[in-house]
Amino acid sequence: MRTSFVIPCYGSEKTLANVVSELKQSVQSIPDCHYEIIMVSDFSPDNVFQVIKGLCMEDPEHCKGVELAKNFGQHAALMAGYRIATGDYILSLDDDGQAPVESIPQMIESLKDADVVFGSYAQKKHSMFRNFGSKVNDWMAEFLLEKPKGLHVTSFFAMRRFIRDEIVKYNNAYPYLLGLLLRTTKNMVNVPVNHRERTEGQSGYTLHKLLRLWLNGFTAFSVVPLRIATLCGFFCAFLGILGVILCFINKLIRPEVPLGYSSLMTVVVFIGGILMLMLGMIGEYIGRTYICINQSPQYVIRTTTMEKPDHE
Repeated sequence: MRTSFVIPCYGSEKTLANVVSELKQSVQSIPDCHYEIIMVSDFSPDNVFQVIKGLCMEDPEHCKGVELAKNFGQHAALMAGYRIATGDYILSLDDDGQAPVESIPQMIESLKDADVVFGSYAQKKHSMFRNFGSKVNDWMAEFLLEKPKGLHVTSFFAMRRFIRDEIVKYNNAYPYLLGLLLRTTKNMVNVPVNHRERTEGQSGYTLHKLLRLWLNGFTAFSVVPLRIATLCGFFCAFLGILGVILCFINKLIRPEVPLGYSSLMTVVVFIGGILMLMLGMIGEYIGRTYICINQSPQYVIRTTTMEKPDHE
């Protein structure tokens, strides 16, 4: 059995070496397990790629490193690692040391009966903002992507080889892993694990990055927002017709009552806001389609530790 570990790296110069060390210790408890650790630097602002190169020089048999040419986001970095992975099982984990690597044998064991296994945290040790973002992402996945109810999705997960083979066929910009996983299989389970406290730094997920991630999810893998826009259009049209009928009846019953300027402006502003919102949503779909047609890269690899010198 061969297992691949994919770690997207950003701002983890001080934590990555410990994560890799613990990972190797955990794998030793798995009988007959051949493994590789693929670390992808997502154009990190610190010297994390130097750390990656050092780890690869110390253990070239098990460690591989990739550096992206610019910051493409966590999911694009994972896709870069997946395309290099050669394992029968592929596990993804963060670089901050919060993932309980001691639970890896249990997750691999659970893959015998499932296609994807997510580590489920009873209590997350993230910030309040990050936990809120996770809840919104979870709700969005249930509503837009038909995620099985009760399934807790985290960045600490494992999948079988055929799942990896399917999701790497996606070559467009803006990858969203949960959408790719859910359109491939629904055979997903949770394994209870403990979430650790962060020892260094802070989460790289800002409000801007979370919004970009959510947009990726519901514009690349769902047409539900467009259907909601259609329903809102019908609803506003119904309200408009109902308002006209009520105004007509009121004028017949009470001809002395003048038609109100303020109420008219309220209706105009309301309908105008709805129209702008829906046009913006449609524009988001069209814009992303345009970018995909122009073959915008999912990621660009600057260098890897697997490259051979030019003189060889």
